Amino acid sequence: MDFFRHDKIYDFVKYSKYGLIITCILIVGIVILFFTKGVSLGIDFAGGSIAQVKYLNKNALIAEIREILNQSEYFTDSQITEFGGADEVVIKFQFTQSNVNVNIQEELTRILAPTGEFEIRRIDMVGPKAGSELAQKGIIAIVLAIIAMMIYVSFRYEWRFALASIVALIHDVVISFAAIMVFDVDLSLDVIAALLTLIGYSINDTIIIFDRIREQMLSKKFNSVELVINDAVSRTLSRTLLTSLTVFFVIAILFIFGSEILKGFTLPMLVGSIVGTYSSMFIAPKLAVVFGFDIQKYYDKEAKKEKKRQEKERMRKMYESGRI
Repeated sequence: MDFFRHDKIYDFVKYSKYGLIITCILIVGIVILFFTKGVSLGIDFAGGSIAQVKYLNKNALIAEIREILNQSEYFTDSQITEFGGADEVVIKFQFTQSNVNVNIQEELTRILAPTGEFEIRRIDMVGPKAGSELAQKGIIAIVLAIIAMMIYVSFRYEWRFALASIVALIHDVVISFAAIMVFDVDLSLDVIAALLTLIGYSINDTIIIFDRIREQMLSKKFNSVELVINDAVSRTLSRTLLTSLTVFFVIAILFIFGSEILKGFTLPMLVGSIVGTYSSMFIAPKLAVVFGFDIQKYYDKEAKKEKKRQEKERMRKMYESGRI
């Protein structure tokens, strides 16, 4: 299915400079947001316990719940937030079953009894040591994934295109990560899983466009890298948008109609599906030009490779015929 004409070339390079400006503004904003607001760690990384409580015949009165919990030595300074609706809350507190000799669910049920009829839907606990280990492993997983992509792309493409694709990939991950700060989503293993998924999705989009660029350069139809980029992105435009829209609609449905538990995964993926498409078309190809890619030097390099290949082939034939 094609939404755009194959014979029409759109000037993506012309508008890519505006994309780079927007990107720089976003990155500056993200840095400011990180140092002013910071990241809210989920219990996966911070350690502690989380309880999901649903009230059956009334809305949850957060102020009342907080006041009652603060009277307990176990639940002092708990964080209480709505979860999906006004009748359901999530309570985060610092201790776990391993460091106190008390049944958390029974104690919480007893303390909250005056607030009305409710049910405790889940209680999750992670020790501080386990949380620290999970944080380290999560960071290592993302770094290793980016390094693996960097090695793969470096072997496949001219180094400036490889560097451009990795910078665009980091750009996608950073902006998607920033979404959890903007929307107050806790950093959890679900977020890490979303970012790892995004790394594969985003680099795939970029590689498809870069493959087309390489094919066009090898055909030697163009003497300008800008024309090659415009042609490649224009010819893959329908495929790129169809793939991106398919992913976007699926994630959007999960985000809108799924439970609050899914937000940690669906929110970064939702933002990433948009940012990844935008960076593949406007950021990654433009960065290759900014990094100094010269199509004439590329042609000269390929010509030398072809000459060496032909020389080796000639020598092989001479050897096989007994003339060497």
